[in-house]
Amino acid sequence: MGPISVEATEEGICAVQFGGGAKARAPIGGAAQQHVEAALQALRDYFAGTPPRLPPLQLRGTDWELSVWRALLAIPFGETRSYGELARTLRRPGAARAVGQANHRNPVAILVPCHRVVQADGGLGGYGGGAEVKRWLLHHEASHVPLLRPT
Repeated sequence: MGPISVEATEEGICAVQFGGGAKARAPIGGAAQQHVEAALQALRDYFAGTPPRLPPLQLRGTDWELSVWRALLAIPFGETRSYGELARTLRRPGAARAVGQANHRNPVAILVPCHRVVQADGGLGGYGGGAEVKRWLLHHEASHVPLLRPT
C-alpha cells in the first residue's frame, strides 16, 4: 500500500492520501490531533478487516462533489456500485462521468470509499492510488465480508 498521509483541521479530517514526501507541517493539537488519532484508528480497523468507525470529516467541494461523497459513504463495506448506479441514486441518471470526476477529487481516500465504485461491466475504472491499490482494497474487503455477515 505504501505511505498514507492524514490531514485534519479542528473540524475534522480533510485529507487521506496515498504517497509520502509531503512537506512537514507545523505540529497540531487539540481537536485536530484527536481527529488524526481517530482517523488512524479507523485505518487500522479497515486494514484489520473491520468496517471503520468514521472520524469527523471536513469535506470541501462543490455541492455535487459533496453529494457524491455522501453517497459513497452509503456503500457498504465489501460492496461495489457502478458509476451509473451512483448517478441514478443521486437522481442524475446521465451523470456517470460526473460521478467519476467527483470520485477522482475525493480528498479522503479509503474512509470515503471511492474505491467501491466500478465500471458498469465490472471493470475497475480509475483510482487515484492506482489500479493495483484499488484491486487490493476491493479484494481485501471482499475477503472479510463473509466474516462480518452471519450465514
